[in-house]
Parts: sequence; structure tokens; C-alpha cells
Amino acid sequence: MTTKPVLGISGCLTGSAVRFDGGHKRMGFVMDELAQWVNFRPVCPEMAIGLPTPRPAIRLTLTDSGETQLRFSKPPHDDLTQKMAEFTADYLPKIGDLSGFIVCAKSPSCGLERVRLYDENGNRGRKEGVGLFTAALLETYPWLPVEEDGRLHDPVLRENFIERVFALHELNTLRAKGLTRRGLLDFHSRYKLQLLAHHQAGYREIGPFVASLHEWEDLDAFFVAYREKLMTILKKPASRKNHTNVLMHIQGYFRNQLNTRQRSELRDVILHYRNGQLPILAPITLLKHYLAEYPDRYLMTQNYFDPYPDDLGLRLAVK
Repeated sequence: MTTKPVLGISGCLTGSAVRFDGGHKRMGFVMDELAQWVNFRPVCPEMAIGLPTPRPAIRLTLTDSGETQLRFSKPPHDDLTQKMAEFTADYLPKIGDLSGFIVCAKSPSCGLERVRLYDENGNRGRKEGVGLFTAALLETYPWLPVEEDGRLHDPVLRENFIERVFALHELNTLRAKGLTRRGLLDFHSRYKLQLLAHHQAGYREIGPFVASLHEWEDLDAFFVAYREKLMTILKKPASRKNHTNVLMHIQGYFRNQLNTRQRSELRDVILHYRNGQLPILAPITLLKHYLAEYPDRYLMTQNYFDPYPDDLGLRLAVK
């Protein structure tokens, strides 16, 4: 297990000239900012099945029988579906250590959503397909954070993806070191406020599940079930309402330490965040200041305050 999360990524997004037209789709955020904090494992599924670059364009074809196939766009429309299936069957079992995957939007091999489908006569259909490689990836690793480059331009989706990446990396690291009941309980305890910010119902559901840990003889089986629940909760972006509830909950820990002016200031900052006048970074920063001045053992363990490296600046962009 490395000290940094390892992310799979479509090779073209790193700047490698592997696209069908001989170009690339280098993503600045990925290579100029995120690359400092993660290790990438690039792959181009189309080149992996033996296609050159440049190469004839390919597309997804929805057959009359309802099967999605990967074919060349121009006659004779050779079918590449089996080659892609063989590649994914060989490749996917080898990447269980990944903490996330960034795929190329609209690609017939890598697109996450809204990939154009064609009928067998070559007529353009709806944008409702998923690239064959990514479809297999999602089926094999349903808990894995997967996003495409286009969606990562959205500050909320970007922050949510990176948050999930670092959470899964920490969980994978815990497993690699050897699972213990104490380690699993401590992990969950650190994530309580973070889970509450994402999904209150999910938070209430996962609590009793973790409380039943003593009933599990197989800790790895518990880990697998817990991982699915954790990543499902974190996949739902934290709402302003839920963040506000968490912030007010944290505020209560300082009621005996803060003077009247400080309490008023903190209340106003939280209120301004709730009303959309400040980004989430503002109340978080103030609470971290008070936590440094008035340490609390429980709050100091909470991953909510630092779910990923501050230098990524993600919370500054999230309103």
C-alpha cells in the first residue's frame, strides 16, 4: 500500500497522445494539481486491445436484440466487443488496490454516462450509453469512486469525488495493515460527522451495523459490507442543510469555552453559510481555529475537518 491514493485514469487525460485522432485531452486539474497528491495508473482500453493511434473512430451500437456492441464507425463496422471483454477480464482483477478512477467523457470505451448509441443501420440514437470498459469497471468495483473529466469541472462533483478517493484510500490502508475490531471502530468514529453531512438516514443506518461488529467472526466479510455502505453514503454530495446541522452540532462543543462575542461571530458565520453568503470553508476555518485554541479529544479525531489535502482548495470553490 502506497502512502498516496492510486487512481486509474484514461491515458488521454494525462496528456498522452492516444486518442483516435492522435491527440490527447490533458486535464489541467488532474495533472497540475491532483498529481501532487495521488499516483496515477494510466490505461487506454482502445490501445490495449491492439488499436493504433491514429485509428478509425469507433462507436457504441445497440443491436436489435438489445446488446451494446463496440464497432468501427465506418464499413465494414468490425465488432470489437469481444476484444474489449477479453481485455477487461484480464485487466480489472489486477486493479483492486485503486482508490478511484477518472475516465474520459463521451468515449465509447471509457464514457461514464450519456455516450451516444447508434442502431445497426448507423442512425444516431440517444445519449444514454456507458463505455464498455467503464461499464465493466463499475460492475466489478461498484464501490469505487469513478468520475469523468467533464463532470470534474463541477466544484461540487469534484470535491465529492476527491473526498471519496481519500476515504477509500484510508480504508484500504487499514485493511492492508491487518484488520482489527478496534481499528474498524476507530475508523468509523473518525468519519461520523463526515457521514452525517452526506446523508442523515445513511448515517443512522450504518451506526447499528457497526455496533454489531462483535457478532462478526470474519472481519474481512464485515469490511466488504462496511465498505459498500460507507461509499454509498459518501457518494451523495453533502448538502448545505446537512453541513449546517453538523456545524451547529460542532458549535455546541464550544459553548462553555467561547465568550459572547465569539459565540455570536460563530453563529453568524454558520448562518451566512446556510444562506449561501459564504463558502463552507468559512465556518470550517473558524471552527478549526477554535479547536486549536480549545482542544477537544473527539473533535480532533474527526476527518470532517480535513477529508483531503487543504492545498487542493476544493472547499473554497464549494458554496
